[in-house]
Amino acid sequence: MKDQQEFNPQSFAVVGAGPVGCIVAAFLAKGGYDVTLCDVVPELIEPARNRGIIIEGAEHLSQVVSRTCTSVDELANYHPDVVFITVKANALSLIASAIEDFYKDGMYVVSWQNGIDTEKEIANTLGSRPVIRAVVNYGCSLLEPAQVHMPFHHFPHFIQECDPESRHAAGLIAEALTKSGLVSRHTDQIVSMVWRKSIMNAAMNPVCAVTGLTMAQAMNDPIVFQVVDALVKECIEVARGNEISLGWDYYSEAVTYMGDAGDHKPSMLVDIENRRRTEIDYINGKFVEYGDRAGIKTPYNISLRSLVKGLESRL
Repeated sequence: MKDQQEFNPQSFAVVGAGPVGCIVAAFLAKGGYDVTLCDVVPELIEPARNRGIIIEGAEHLSQVVSRTCTSVDELANYHPDVVFITVKANALSLIASAIEDFYKDGMYVVSWQNGIDTEKEIANTLGSRPVIRAVVNYGCSLLEPAQVHMPFHHFPHFIQECDPESRHAAGLIAEALTKSGLVSRHTDQIVSMVWRKSIMNAAMNPVCAVTGLTMAQAMNDPIVFQVVDALVKECIEVARGNEISLGWDYYSEAVTYMGDAGDHKPSMLVDIENRRRTEIDYINGKFVEYGDRAGIKTPYNISLRSLVKGLESRL
């Protein structure tokens, strides 16, 4: 493998022009890096190259990216040092296969996504050495193509390599993000962080998707909150049954965090409203899977997964 000390990331590709991808693309471009924004929907990326990506809310930014493209295969022409995957996890296998066709030694792929085991899905195709996992701490929604509302930004974000040999590269990617304004830190606890965030996603996303409520509405409705609360407790039991460290006071931290999220529609509700498939299999579905492994029953996760799947079946 290329000497890690030679790695100097200057060219980035971002796969996915939804709100999550637009934010990372805009900030990296603001930091002076070469950025290619890729999405299969031409209408989503066209403004990013001309008018620029607009971010409003917790951050204010208007930034043009270097270029756009409508196929992951096209990224081979631009030789990215790092590829950020920001699309829904259900598209991972197809994207990883496309990247495999032009992957070269010394290139890295960052899972900048929600859900459990997304990095493993990529590593199944590319191997673990080039794969890096991130935990992202901002809320966002797409107002229109390349225009994003960002209600909160709780930095730092965290990243960790899947293979210890790639630690140096992960640190340099974190430095590039920090230089660009997305303050990021290397961690050795990414699995714990992924699960801590995924428990909150598993509690809020499907409940809001099924009810049509915002996060604040769900948290402030005493009847709906009973389901949110039961999901949090069930997911904590699954995590501890699989020896995932959450911290002794995680429950109260999670409830407080969700209570402060505000009148925000989580991504799963937005997907249902826009007639798109959700990430339910990588969120609640993973708690069902890991519950089975540990012999823990997960009736709330099974129920919410089934209800969201039922909504998807009508799309």
